[in-house]
Amino acid sequence: MKTITYKKSGVDIDEADRFVRAIKPLTKGIGGFGGLFKFEANKYKDPYLVSSTDGVGTKLKIAFLTGRHDTVGIDLVGMNVNDILCSGARPLFFLDYIATGKLERRILVDVVKGIAEGCRQAGCALVGGETAEMPGFYKKGEYDLAGFCVGAVDKQEVINGSRIKAGDILVGIESNGLHSNGYSLVRKVFTKKELIKYADELLKPTRIYVKEILSLLSTIDYRLSTVKGIAHITGGAFYDKIPRVIPKGLSIRIDKDSWPVPEIFKIIQEKGNVPDRDIYRTLNMGIGLVLVMDKDSGGKVISFLGAKKSIGRTENRQKVIAEGDFLAKQGLKSWVIGEVVSSGKRVEIM
Repeated sequence: MKTITYKKSGVDIDEADRFVRAIKPLTKGIGGFGGLFKFEANKYKDPYLVSSTDGVGTKLKIAFLTGRHDTVGIDLVGMNVNDILCSGARPLFFLDYIATGKLERRILVDVVKGIAEGCRQAGCALVGGETAEMPGFYKKGEYDLAGFCVGAVDKQEVINGSRIKAGDILVGIESNGLHSNGYSLVRKVFTKKELIKYADELLKPTRIYVKEILSLLSTIDYRLSTVKGIAHITGGAFYDKIPRVIPKGLSIRIDKDSWPVPEIFKIIQEKGNVPDRDIYRTLNMGIGLVLVMDKDSGGKVISFLGAKKSIGRTENRQKVIAEGDFLAKQGLKSWVIGEVVSSGKRVEIM
């Protein structure tokens, strides 16, 4: 009778062990049944834990096409830690899940190196993960990623948008390209040859805002009255993500001419003849994070951001371009891109 082994079935446990040994230097204490993390609760008065889970989506198809796998791990971390940052939380630890049809050690080590780099940028611990080899489930050379993050914030410092009112302003902070959303649209617009042509732009990793924003929040007096809401601009973008933090009965108006849209977004829109509403609901258009703040106490923030000039009034509102001091020192540019209003469409982009 023919002998059948697990390896002959497509799962190589020895190769999995070699993979674990290869990534051990990148993580803390992997190999056990659970990842341990010492939570220093004494640093908080009344701590809340904040959690998030997310993936990278079809951006992975660009990595498969080009054979470049060292940045998608950063994307995986960024998609999660930026989400919990919207509550004002500091990321504590991160776990990943990697699924593939056949474990290709060289490729997946590059992926985990990216995850470790993302955790370094976010200041959180990579405490473990799962690698599932599932023959017949994925195409040759393909894999999928999911990440899980837990952070903490004091109860009195939770940012939830409840104090937002009409007249508050929206400050948009620059993205690092497309981040990790809208790639199904991108892959529909571009040919395979064009995807390779624009690969450097398309594979830019998601910007991780944790250290800069937590530093900003810790610098501001009365942080809750200053930064009232934070929106991570991912799928749904301006039409869906910003309204998540805006209370019912209020609306937002965004001036799309108030920041410079990077060229790659213009190319995608023009080549695909993508309507304005659709593209501003799909791509971040160069804005990765939006802060909602009081116009008066927000002056403290604007001074940090280095408000340079007023560019006029529209319906009794002053638009300010904020480029500079605080976030510029962090390597970030930002602009006041709109305001909260008491009437009109839930989202209006002019």
